[in-house]
Amino acid sequence: MRAFISADIGALPGIVKVLDDLKNTDADLKLVEPENIHLTLKFLGEIDEKMVDEIAGVMEKSVKEVSPFRIKLRGVGVFPSMDYMRVLWVGLKDAEKLGIIAERLENGLSNLGFKKEKRRFSPHVTIGRVKSSRNKDELQNFLNENTKKDFGEFDVKCIRLKKSVLTPKGPEYSTVKEVPFQKY
Repeated sequence: MRAFISADIGALPGIVKVLDDLKNTDADLKLVEPENIHLTLKFLGEIDEKMVDEIAGVMEKSVKEVSPFRIKLRGVGVFPSMDYMRVLWVGLKDAEKLGIIAERLENGLSNLGFKKEKRRFSPHVTIGRVKSSRNKDELQNFLNENTKKDFGEFDVKCIRLKKSVLTPKGPEYSTVKEVPFQKY
């Protein structure tokens, strides 16, 4: 099964508004459905379902002694650059704990044979993909106007191992395992 580890965000009003505003740019975009909004901590790719328990064990160790915490959504941007826009994202503020969890996941999962990421963890929420340069100027203006805008906040209380099934209508996600944080 195709899988990843995430912190789910869901359809926060600020995110829904950003998605609506992006539609109004008439840029050629494939936007993420609001209910699918999440923060990827580690993309695993194709995994054998027999590995779920081992992966869950790494997840549990990764959040050991981590209490629930709040993250702010701030600013929009693109990867890799404004000249070559491919991925639209919303940035995160106060996300240091996510970086710690992501690093622990990387180290623990590498012991199970998963490749370590070459790039440093960059906390963001993917909200869409740019399909072509249609209305690129309008999209760039939107991004420039919203680079420091606040889009709300959410509580991170658990991480989830998610199954991703690709369909013609877009990906469908389901939770395979949830690992809640302990309160300290």
